[in-house]
Amino acid sequence: MSDTRRRVKVYTLNEDRQWDDRGTGHVSSTFVERLKGISLLVRAESDGSLLLESKISPNTAYQKQQDTLIVWSEAENYDLALSFQEKAGCDEIWEKICQVQGKDPALEITQDPIDESEEERFEEMPETSHLVELPPCELARLEEIADLVTSVLSSPIRREKLALALMSEGYMKKLLQLFQVCEDLDNREGLHHLYEIVRGVLFLNKAALFEVMFSDDCIMDVVGCLEYDPALVQPKRHREFLTKTAKFKEVIPITDSELRQKIHQTYRVQYIQDIILPTPSVFEENFLSTLTSFIFFNKVEIVSMLQEDEKFLTEVFAQLTDEATEDGKRRELVNFFKEFCAFSQTLQPQNRDAFFKTLANLGILPALEIVMGMDDLQVRAAATDIFSYLVEFSPSMVREFVMQEPQQTDDDVLLINVVIKQMICDSDPELGGAVQLMGLLRTLIDPENMLTPTNKTEKTEFLSFFYKYCMQVLTAPLLANTVDEKKGPPRSTQYNFQTAQLLALILELLTFCVEHHTYHIKTYIMNKDLLRRILVLMNSKHTFLALCALRFMRRIIGQKDEYYNRYIIKGNLFEPVINTLLDNGTRYNLLNSAIIELFEFIKVEDVKSLIAHIIDNYYKALESIEYVQTFKGLKGRYEQEKDRQTLRLNSRYRRDARTLDEDEEMWFHEDEDDDEGEAVEKSRPEEEFPESYGKYMEAKKVKESDDKENFPTQTPTGSFKFTFSHSAGAANGANGKPAASHAASASPNAISSFYLSICSKKPHLSATPVTAMVGLVDYPDDEDEEEEDEEQSPRKRPRLGS
Repeated sequence: MSDTRRRVKVYTLNEDRQWDDRGTGHVSSTFVERLKGISLLVRAESDGSLLLESKISPNTAYQKQQDTLIVWSEAENYDLALSFQEKAGCDEIWEKICQVQGKDPALEITQDPIDESEEERFEEMPETSHLVELPPCELARLEEIADLVTSVLSSPIRREKLALALMSEGYMKKLLQLFQVCEDLDNREGLHHLYEIVRGVLFLNKAALFEVMFSDDCIMDVVGCLEYDPALVQPKRHREFLTKTAKFKEVIPITDSELRQKIHQTYRVQYIQDIILPTPSVFEENFLSTLTSFIFFNKVEIVSMLQEDEKFLTEVFAQLTDEATEDGKRRELVNFFKEFCAFSQTLQPQNRDAFFKTLANLGILPALEIVMGMDDLQVRAAATDIFSYLVEFSPSMVREFVMQEPQQTDDDVLLINVVIKQMICDSDPELGGAVQLMGLLRTLIDPENMLTPTNKTEKTEFLSFFYKYCMQVLTAPLLANTVDEKKGPPRSTQYNFQTAQLLALILELLTFCVEHHTYHIKTYIMNKDLLRRILVLMNSKHTFLALCALRFMRRIIGQKDEYYNRYIIKGNLFEPVINTLLDNGTRYNLLNSAIIELFEFIKVEDVKSLIAHIIDNYYKALESIEYVQTFKGLKGRYEQEKDRQTLRLNSRYRRDARTLDEDEEMWFHEDEDDDEGEAVEKSRPEEEFPESYGKYMEAKKVKESDDKENFPTQTPTGSFKFTFSHSAGAANGANGKPAASHAASASPNAISSFYLSICSKKPHLSATPVTAMVGLVDYPDDEDEEEEDEEQSPRKRPRLGS
């Protein structure tokens, strides 16, 4: 087995000044013929591949930091670091580097990182000598010291020389002792100078100085100096916050004193960087890279130490999942895990993999089911953040867990359903949490990350699971807001802005499904007549929601699937889209452009079945639109195809070009035969909306009877308006009377005000003779169970007949 003293992690500094982990291996120093010199070699412990090959250059500045780090630059923007598992290994390699460069191993930096031209320039300056001769550390010399520190920041060589001077003879500790004297004397001028000094020392960007400044003895004095910003009228009370307000909570007692000290130090240094220090300017941005690295490596060490303490993590999980645990204690445990997961992002990939697998084995996912259902908003938010870390790390791990749940629990408490309900019931007016959860759901149902080599059937199995157990929960708010509780026409304007935002999120997810799931979503759309329901939202007063509904239809048509096309034709589902276009009039807006783009796509792609349907049924309503050539182009396509069909009929086939194929006939009539086993199943409202949905939506509802909005669609004078009828008979009335008379005589309990607003317009104006109209598909839940025995099929019954 390799010597653990030589075990290292290799890091490189990226463009964002963050350290990227390049892997773990074992380091050696040996002569490399190709490089003509002694070099540092790191070979991966996993497969022996070469992670690093770096010649020890006589002129490169190497730095030793925190006893286990060696950092250097090989190019202007290429920094490297070796993080050793043991101090002894770091000392051994450091001695080898110093031997090659002829330096004293007692130093913590081997070279001044400057170029020759800069060195020559400074040698010509007579005042250069005082840069390494610091003034005596006295109250009367504080202004001089402050001027010296701030003057060197523009020069690398002067920063290096000043840092070396400050590290000698305990100068920093003496300065911080002066801070206590100034504060006792209320010497504001001296305190302002100390602020400039400490801030400037931080910008020197030296890890050796940080080790002194951030030690337990000094860090609070450093924070105290930074309170006295000369730009402030009154000093900030950062020390009071850190010692009194910010309480360190040990959810489980930490017995390792070194670990506890490291946690305290990291929190305080992070506070200095994020809260106390002002946002660095472009000039100062790179001055704090070592401070960022200091925090980064501290976090790596904390996570590693906690992860190795199996007893600690086991006890944390035991209390988290214990029903007897108090809510306050559980809140602390969840917040601990949130920070723990955030710190884990500093781990290298293989260690992060082991970290999350450890959490999974200990039961983090079932624990999240418990805490995500709690009433405490902070707990739910923290649990959501933890869930996002898990999904981002391994969607397959989460999917594997949830697919095992139906054998052990009710559908209502499945983890994914808990997440969906959390999204639906988000109390934030801006739906910030709902947006986050929707993104996580999309990641989980994305087939692109299901193609794992170890599990070829994951995609099929998980999508079948999702559509069987979860899809009805996701679509429940959508279906509930597009149909009345009793049988009757759909509604689309009886909800507030927040509900409209939620429906838009659900539509965005369903649109994603249409593009990526094909078979499963197609079956669901047709069984639930989902597109008809969604197109009701074209009448919404919220334009963004109407655009979401249109985008859903556009994505369906974009699939160029004839089964979808037949469904749209049979249901006459272009009606609400064309009505919206006509209602919009000549206004040139996003809604107008989006609708025209839909028809332009059909024209360009030459979708023959849809073109024929549009021209046969709607052209008289559309031919007056001449500011675009889209509809005339559709007419041209239609006539070209008609000519081709006529020519083909006369020359070769001798049959009606529009006769349906046998399989098309079967598809068109399969839902008419109630005895067919393959017929589309009619779902009742109680089946579409699970009882659980009603429960958790109760808390979210405002008194709908007071808030219902009725926004009748305005029909421009002289424009065509198509009513949502199920047949020509329904449009003109069962006895040949206009549909408006039926609407007027119907019971208000059976017909919504929204539907009345449509039906009370002018009688249905057909673009073609009545005989050319195609009956619409009725809602599967429009009829009560006892009506199924009547002579006329519910799917063929006129909507307003009574």
